[in-house]
Amino acid sequence: MRKHRLDLFSLTAGALFTVIAVVYLVAALNDQSVNGRIVVPVAFLVLGAGGLAGAVAAVARRGRTDREE
Repeated sequence: MRKHRLDLFSLTAGALFTVIAVVYLVAALNDQSVNGRIVVPVAFLVLGAGGLAGAVAAVARRGRTDREE
């Protein structure tokens, strides 16, 4: 298998959706409810941070060589 670069956004999104699924599963098993008014904004914040981290990593990986001195 060919080695590929780490995609931070996809990793963050996958981890986020896994955590959300586990939270809802645990809440359902304990007869509790999850407040969607908190889950949705936190999900957007985490996805935004993952996108920002992915963009910063892509710029750093590119290694800009066209600097003006």
